[in-house]
Amino acid sequence: MEGSKQFGLWFVYIRWNTDNIVNRIRFVRQNVPGPVPLPLSQYLAGKTTHLSPLRSIHEQDTTIYGDIYREVLTIPYGETRSYKEIADAVGTGARVVGMAMKRNLTPILVPCHRVVASGGLGGYTPDISIKQDLLALESKVRKKMNHSEKIRNP
Repeated sequence: MEGSKQFGLWFVYIRWNTDNIVNRIRFVRQNVPGPVPLPLSQYLAGKTTHLSPLRSIHEQDTTIYGDIYREVLTIPYGETRSYKEIADAVGTGARVVGMAMKRNLTPILVPCHRVVASGGLGGYTPDISIKQDLLALESKVRKKMNHSEKIRNP
C-alpha cells in the first residue's frame, strides 16, 4: 500500500504492507494518491507522539546500520542525540552513523531528524528545512503536553 500526506511544502510518501512493516518513507514535491496510515497522519498533525503499530524494515537489519537504527529508535520524542552519542552507544564512528542516517529508508519512523551534529543540526535529505520542521513540531507538541500535565497535576 502507498500514499502521501502533506507536511509543509512537502508530501510524506509512505509504502507499507498489511503487517504494518514500512519499507519506504520519503519526502516528495507532488502528492502520491492513496491511503496513509492513521498514526503517520496524526504524527504529522501533532496529534500523537507514537507511530505504532508501524515498524521499519530496518528493525530487522542485522548489520551495524541495524544497530544504529535501533539505537535511534530509542531517542524520545522531542529530544535529540548527537551522531557521536549514537556512535558511542553502538561502538562505531560518528561518520558511520551519518552514512546510516543518509541511507535510512524510513525517516520519521526511524527518527533520523533527532540525530544532530555536536555543533548544529547536521544534514537531512532532501532538505534541511524538513529536519527543522520535524524538530519544531515535536518541540511544540512536547511543550503543549508538559503544559497540560502541569494543569492536571499542579
